[in-house]
Amino acid sequence: MDFTNPLVYGVPCFIAFILLELTYSKTHGDDHLYDWKDLAASGFMGVGSAIIAPLIKVISAIVIFEFTYELFNPITNGVRTNVLGYESFGYAWYVWLLCQLADDFTYYWFHRANHEVRILWAAHIVHHSSDNFNLGTAVRNGWFTILYKPLFYMWLPAIGFPPEMVVVCLGIEALWQFQLHSVYIPKMGFIEKIFNTHTMHQVHHAQNVEYLDKNHGGFLNIFDKMFGTWKELDDDIDVKYGVIHAPNSHNPVVILTHEFKDIYKDVKNSKKLSHALMYIFGPPGWSPDGSTLTVKQQQRLFKKQKTANPEVAFSRPN
Repeated sequence: MDFTNPLVYGVPCFIAFILLELTYSKTHGDDHLYDWKDLAASGFMGVGSAIIAPLIKVISAIVIFEFTYELFNPITNGVRTNVLGYESFGYAWYVWLLCQLADDFTYYWFHRANHEVRILWAAHIVHHSSDNFNLGTAVRNGWFTILYKPLFYMWLPAIGFPPEMVVVCLGIEALWQFQLHSVYIPKMGFIEKIFNTHTMHQVHHAQNVEYLDKNHGGFLNIFDKMFGTWKELDDDIDVKYGVIHAPNSHNPVVILTHEFKDIYKDVKNSKKLSHALMYIFGPPGWSPDGSTLTVKQQQRLFKKQKTANPEVAFSRPN
């Protein structure tokens, strides 16, 4: 069966909703929500992703996913059968639901890995590098992330989901992720118990210590709750968006590459091979002497200080 990637229709909607939110913010006293230079940088990277992504997705769908599907699901006696012995999945409605659930599970680990493995963070930090949280930021995507993302999803065609189904589910996930980047949607009661919502994504984009590396989910929040990375937005906390080590530039080249340059410097100055490997594949903030701290180390220190002196403001160690 042939399907159209939902993002084909999503891109015009992205532009329309960005313009709508931009207009609303400027006419309702929220001038701080959008910064013109920041929006231009986000737009440039969004356009770049829109050009690069289809090329990579064609390769991932036709070469990677299709190859994996054919390898693990050969046609035997006229029936496409998985190597584990069962008939490969078809296109029934419940198979679509299962594929979307499997996609969401994969997205959680793909997204979490982007935050916990420094070389992947170097590609993903682009999306978090803006100090603004709006629909413009939603299209501020790193170009290098697209290169390795399909590798996380190869297991789906391997177990029997048709490649085109996987691509469509990826598109649906991307549509949901886009609309999460808005401060104009409040907490939504019961929906918050199941779905990843706008306020939860505000937490994800915050650089407040207690919010770091939280809420990696796609459209569901169950995996964050299962694996200990879920956190609700606290209305008493003044949210600060962006990243700790920001590029401090609107130059797209700087935004796309600054963390890779920092990795290179750390590796170059490493005294041991093990240290160099940790600077590449360890968590962001890792250092052999504790001169800089990982997110988990900072959060432990934050919790310890809050317990001892709750009235004292936390001083970020990095």
